[in-house]
Amino acid sequence: MGFIERPPEWFRRLIRAGEFRILHRSRESAEVDPKTVYLTFDDGPIPEVTPWVLDMLDRYGVKATFFMVGENVMRHPELLAEIRRRGHGVGNHTLHHLQGSKVTTRRYLRDVEKADKLLSTPLFRPPHGWLRPRQAHALKKKYRIIMYDLVTRDYSKRLTPEQVVRNVKRYARDGSIIVFHDSLKSWPRLETALPASLEWLCAQGFRFALL
Repeated sequence: MGFIERPPEWFRRLIRAGEFRILHRSRESAEVDPKTVYLTFDDGPIPEVTPWVLDMLDRYGVKATFFMVGENVMRHPELLAEIRRRGHGVGNHTLHHLQGSKVTTRRYLRDVEKADKLLSTPLFRPPHGWLRPRQAHALKKKYRIIMYDLVTRDYSKRLTPEQVVRNVKRYARDGSIIVFHDSLKSWPRLETALPASLEWLCAQGFRFALL
């Protein structure tokens, strides 16, 4: 099992305030629906990639949640509006894509709040998938901290698009929160891996839900 692709239990326990996987139970029965996943995109929005992602999601009838960097929203507010217009969810990914372990808690929280003035969302995901316990404790009072059950690693230059799709096929399961990136760094793999992954997930009977 990949440490990055599917975070181990000890890592999930370190960030207890975060949601890594969501299992829904039907009101009519106690059975878990084994066919629900939560598709997310980090680090956008950018004009070179995000509009293409939106068109691809439309093609498959899929809704996703976009965890956006405030600086990018400031540069491209029309993309935030378009994401919302198409019925997708919005999450906070800090204003400057800060890594919590490298800055003080005060600076980190201030950066998150500045991004929230642009995004107005109850959802937050820490850049690089990490934040300090004090930061998590403070943010939990206002936000749902959304982590991940499957990181596709579409950002990695060491992987081919086919290997990214292989990660999706290997690790996707009921309740998975799946991470892609609408970024230039991920684009060389995303262009092929996203439609192939959506095709496979749909063929397997997964339904897509918003956070």
